[in-house]
Amino acid sequence: MEKMMEILEVKKVSHADELAKVFAIRKIVFVEEQNCPPELEWENEEESTHFLAMLDNVPCGACRWRKTESGYKLERFAVLKEHRGKGVGKALVASVLENLPHDADYIYLNAQLDAMSLYAKFGFKSEGEQFEEAGIQHYKMVKS
Repeated sequence: MEKMMEILEVKKVSHADELAKVFAIRKIVFVEEQNCPPELEWENEEESTHFLAMLDNVPCGACRWRKTESGYKLERFAVLKEHRGKGVGKALVASVLENLPHDADYIYLNAQLDAMSLYAKFGFKSEGEQFEEAGIQHYKMVKS
């Protein structure tokens, strides 16, 4: 029997129930799986634009962007373990970049080492020294 194609959709969060799903995904990936301190996980939520990835209508990934003093920062990319390797991260990055304002000229993120190759596919280049954030090694990456 042939496997049906899974339907992957990324949408900009517009309702409280969608935001609750985003937070649930981030809690599983960052707080439980990666042991990030919860108080570091829940900051700058109000000024962020959030995204929710759904695979066959099941919440599977999340991320956000926000305007900072430096430019536009992409952050909190999270994909549930059982949905990794299915293009969810790639779809999230593409959706966020598409949603940024047209005048977003400086776009950056702090990439965990194992995610750097994903961001590189979208034109991000590492800048500066490796650093630790919430106990995890990162590089700042800037979109060229």
